[in-house]
Amino acid sequence: MTPIPRPGILEVAPYVGGESAAPGANRIVRLASNENPLGPSPRAVAAYEALKDELHRYPDGAATALRAAIAEAEGLAVERIVCGAGSDELIALLVRGYAGPGDEVLHSAHGFLMYSISAKTAGATPVTAPERDLTADVDALLARVTARTRLVFLANPNNPTGSYLPDSEVRRLRGGLPDHVLLVIDAAYAEYLEAADYANGAALVEAFDNVVMLRTFSKVHGLASLRLGWAYCPPDVADVLNRLRGPFNVAQAAQAAGTAAIADRDHVARALRHNTRWRAWLSEQLQASGLHPYPSVGNFVLVGFPETPSHHAEGALAWLKTQGILVRGMAGYGLPHCLRVTVGTEEETRAVAEGLAEFMAGPGSAA
Repeated sequence: MTPIPRPGILEVAPYVGGESAAPGANRIVRLASNENPLGPSPRAVAAYEALKDELHRYPDGAATALRAAIAEAEGLAVERIVCGAGSDELIALLVRGYAGPGDEVLHSAHGFLMYSISAKTAGATPVTAPERDLTADVDALLARVTARTRLVFLANPNNPTGSYLPDSEVRRLRGGLPDHVLLVIDAAYAEYLEAADYANGAALVEAFDNVVMLRTFSKVHGLASLRLGWAYCPPDVADVLNRLRGPFNVAQAAQAAGTAAIADRDHVARALRHNTRWRAWLSEQLQASGLHPYPSVGNFVLVGFPETPSHHAEGALAWLKTQGILVRGMAGYGLPHCLRVTVGTEEETRAVAEGLAEFMAGPGSAA
């Protein structure tokens, strides 16, 4: 006999991140994981390097300085902040804390894959609601709430579609949920959106006992390799997360880099200006090549391909890889006719636009 995992564990399809290698290519253009092409703040790099002689020390288990820096930068209550090893860990902890066998975890059809994976690993059942024009549909979500629903995850803005819900719709969603259902607003891409009708969810956390906001340092702050995220919670939910998380779940170097990064507003502003400019340019170029770039408020563009034998998304993915250009296939998100392209440096963004233009003009093209 060998140890047997709990029922359902072996049915989980492991999360597969964006590719990072293209054997045989002379160059690698990595546009598959929505990373910040400008990298992290120089202040964050310096803070990270300053700890090279402290690797034998345990980190501050309470992430005191980091939480204080987040609170100051965002105007939030420090006692409501819980840090994690990426928002992935916090998603898993929330599911583990509030759902289990017989319970349901609800999210929109094209939401982040970790919602479903975390539900299954906790023994809960993931439930999806259809979207409208690749945007979360509040009425569809509420229609799928049952007596077994324990959490609702809303990625806002959403990855991979690039869409978002205005604050009024998020409030309508919360208002339609039973008080015992936890609404988790995953605002990983919040910094990229400056629309007047958008809110990241912090105000809802402070107004209600059943709302959590998740954030990350992996995107605009450029610290993806350090795995650093945070949650803003009602006091009772923060207490649950602190009971469940490991005592030293965030490395000290990550804490130091995050503390420096969130204070460097100039670096964030540069990253946002770059993203705004080259996201618009990329969308224009893709459309000119006969593709369908969906409107995006993130640091990526979801690209729709014609479902023809010679110019489909899978073929484009393979073609780009032969050129050393790595983007993300979307079949796992239920969008097999799409690719997701991160906004890279100017050179990288021009390279992927040129690569896709060549693909679309290749054999079988009507051009």
